Amino acid sequence: MAGKTGRRLVIVESPTKATKIASFLGDGYIVQSSRGHVRDLPTGAADVPAKYKGEKWARTGVDVDNGFAPLYVVSPDKRATLKSLKEALAGAEELLLATDGDREGEAIAWHLLQELKPKVPARRMVFHEITPHAIAEAVASPRELDTDLVDAQETRRILDRLYGYEVSPVLWKKVMPRLSAGRVQSVATRLVVDRERERIAFRSASYWDLDATLDAGAEADPPQFPARLTHVGAARVAQGRDFDSRGALVTKASEELVHLDQARAEDLAASLRTGSFAVNSVESKPYTRRPYAPFRTTTMQQEAGRKLGFTAQRTMSVAQDLYEGGYITYMRTDSVTLSSTAINAARSQVQQLFGDQYLPERPRVYASKVKNAQEAHEAIRPAGESFQTPAQTGLSGDQFRLYDLIWKRTVASQMADAQGNTITVKINASASGQPDCTFTASGRTITFYGFLKAYVESIDEGADGESDDKQTRLPALTEGQSLRPEQVLASGHETKPPARYTEPSLVAKLEELEIGRPSTYASIIRTITSRDYVFKRGSALVPTWLAFAVTRLLEEHFPRLVDYKFTAEMEEVLDQIADGHAERIGVLTEFYFGDDDLEGLHKLVTELGEIDARRLSTFQVGDLDSDIVVRVGRYGTYVEDGESRRANVDDELPPDELTVELAKELLSKPMGEERELGQDPETHTMIVARNGRFGPYVTEVLPEDAPKSAKPRTGSLFKSMTVEGVTLEQALQLMSLPRVVGQDAEGTEITAQNGRYGPYLKKGTDSRSLESEEQIFSITLEDAEKIYSQPKQRGRAAAKPPLKELGNDPASGKPMVIKDGRFGAYVTDGEFNATLRRGDEVESITPERAAELLAEKRAKGPAPKKRAAKKAPAKKAAAKKTAAKKTAAKKAPAKKAAAKKTASGTVSNDNGAASANGRSSEVAASDSGH
Repeated sequence: MAGKTGRRLVIVESPTKATKIASFLGDGYIVQSSRGHVRDLPTGAADVPAKYKGEKWARTGVDVDNGFAPLYVVSPDKRATLKSLKEALAGAEELLLATDGDREGEAIAWHLLQELKPKVPARRMVFHEITPHAIAEAVASPRELDTDLVDAQETRRILDRLYGYEVSPVLWKKVMPRLSAGRVQSVATRLVVDRERERIAFRSASYWDLDATLDAGAEADPPQFPARLTHVGAARVAQGRDFDSRGALVTKASEELVHLDQARAEDLAASLRTGSFAVNSVESKPYTRRPYAPFRTTTMQQEAGRKLGFTAQRTMSVAQDLYEGGYITYMRTDSVTLSSTAINAARSQVQQLFGDQYLPERPRVYASKVKNAQEAHEAIRPAGESFQTPAQTGLSGDQFRLYDLIWKRTVASQMADAQGNTITVKINASASGQPDCTFTASGRTITFYGFLKAYVESIDEGADGESDDKQTRLPALTEGQSLRPEQVLASGHETKPPARYTEPSLVAKLEELEIGRPSTYASIIRTITSRDYVFKRGSALVPTWLAFAVTRLLEEHFPRLVDYKFTAEMEEVLDQIADGHAERIGVLTEFYFGDDDLEGLHKLVTELGEIDARRLSTFQVGDLDSDIVVRVGRYGTYVEDGESRRANVDDELPPDELTVELAKELLSKPMGEERELGQDPETHTMIVARNGRFGPYVTEVLPEDAPKSAKPRTGSLFKSMTVEGVTLEQALQLMSLPRVVGQDAEGTEITAQNGRYGPYLKKGTDSRSLESEEQIFSITLEDAEKIYSQPKQRGRAAAKPPLKELGNDPASGKPMVIKDGRFGAYVTDGEFNATLRRGDEVESITPERAAELLAEKRAKGPAPKKRAAKKAPAKKAAAKKTAAKKTAAKKAPAKKAAAKKTASGTVSNDNGAASANGRSSEVAASDSGH
């Protein structure tokens, strides 16, 4: 095919997209995939070309002294891809770069031009949905490369590289090795930490109110309805909103408040049960509710989180599949605009499925409220000139559920308003010996559902308010009408701390603060969870104490870098570069070197001064008079009291739950404290149970005259055991391990053991996992031989089917599968294994993400060590160490700068290393090689 003339080479980002587009274009085109980015800044010393290894700046890949010229390198796993693209280009008369129509897609197109160096005309082919009509239009109207978009993306990439590579080493030295900092990552972490600080400082307040069930008579519909006490005399009854975060009642000079306690509320309720109630006023108002705008990236992530329980990463992964399959338009967009074609398609379906009364006279037009939204893009909607209903798509599983959500939201956006009435009833209540009271009953009825017939937006967990389709019916009431109290109950309440962020609410907050871009939110959340700054409890995002320590260091020594306003302003500057209203070098110079009014990043890092690492990682537990602190140590988090007693803190314990009482309970069983179990009947040594740094264990106490070479027998407790509950008999069993099960037919001994990752069998160097700890003491030789007779599955006791199949690895060509291992779920191609990171989910991981994990493992995995050993290992090791400190030649950047002016700009992905689909995620400099 490549050898034929007259054909045009079309390069897209993903193989799936290439296959789909090729089916539309036919014989006149060659469609191939770049598989995401083909090159990037070096991620380690090994990536730096030899001619640059003497330069100081090669570690970061950015020559800050020569116009911030970047050093781009082609990763080993992309060399075959580039070779294939060059071969295809050799037989083409024109090159169409059909990467995505956003900054990053523009950047990938520019990188392809730099590497392929085409001698034939090269243009950009841009589309926002993969349908025959959209592809035909894109082919018919290609455009030139947008150098402003390329510049904006390159600036973003360099900013993030400098931030990560300059700040992360400070964290390594002062907090813990292998930590990371990032321009948006660190701000997102601070948001979660700030919310937890509010929860720790929060003090609840109690308040009481009265709820009444009132009877309007047998003829009323409904006959009974609820009402709540709002006033005692002229004073309004205090509610939760009237208390501050310290539990104090906040009053206004213009308003009188009454704070009911339990005794007063119950006394009032008892009196009113026999009191008289009458309607004072009835106010009825019509209301109209307009439809929600079509989805943009962030609102789709939020609703998929609320309605479907998807993480932001899972939402984007499924949306990517839908887009590449031709089912929806491009899923990375700020816009809520619909094309006239889409509006007509939506209105047609409204008329067909719901009827004329649900179709407004005029089409609805939506304008984005997001600053610098790219209105050239459309909102996320079903693809095509006429929408497929979810049932017509043939989709299933996650893809069906997300498509159904997008389809309903799009159709609902072109439907009529919902209409209804709200009713507020004021009721007077009087009882002997009590001041007159006022109860209020509120009702809402929907008289015409309009768009609510198709779609109702969810509300965030813990948020105030009711869903738009909720109705509360009240009977028809008239002023002066008497009511009978069926029930009057006093109820107590506690004010609640601010709710923790969930993924949807964190995305909403980042967007509200104008921090980051919609395309990066999913990767940002994945990064802060995989770096152990944040973990999930249910759907809530909980910061670790490690996040507290890192955030404190950044706030005290790099305050501008984690300032919400500064980060948002930087985002706006990047948008200005994309619009051609700001210059790349000027922005980078001010950020890195600063100016007369502002300290730059370089000065902040080089003039840090003394940092008290211990203080930064130490936090008070409880009030200031408590002598207990919690500390983040290099081997984990622990509490310590004034007597220097220590106890480990569970990594999964939310910081706001570490109270003084809990800390004292932990300290009552400190590390090193032991419980005597009794003497070994045979050796007469004392056996004790202890809590150790790596968990509870049992051991023997050797006599003082024991030889120095003698080592005490020890044994880790099973997961089902505790220091308080383990018996002497169990301890002796544990210390007897490993247990000899027997010998196989060839005389090789088989033992049963308890390891860090669970129980297992061992025969020579061949280990097989056991299903339960009890099997260690009960398994027979016959059963053990049966396990060994089965094919070995990477250390598992028996062959297990893969958790997920992901197709062939683009680098090795071998099939990729997800398996369950001792270390948790991992992806493997049969040669390399890569454990899933925290934040990766088996059900939503994409082939691209799996390939990325394998590529990282392959770059530093065990296989290359054997090849290195055949040569000069000592020299290789030395070269590796010095390479980390070397950098690139000074002449090349000048050439790069010149090339940029003529070829139109340089680039990279949004926030760091490539992630799913070769696109970006904010990953700072804590990976190997830095």
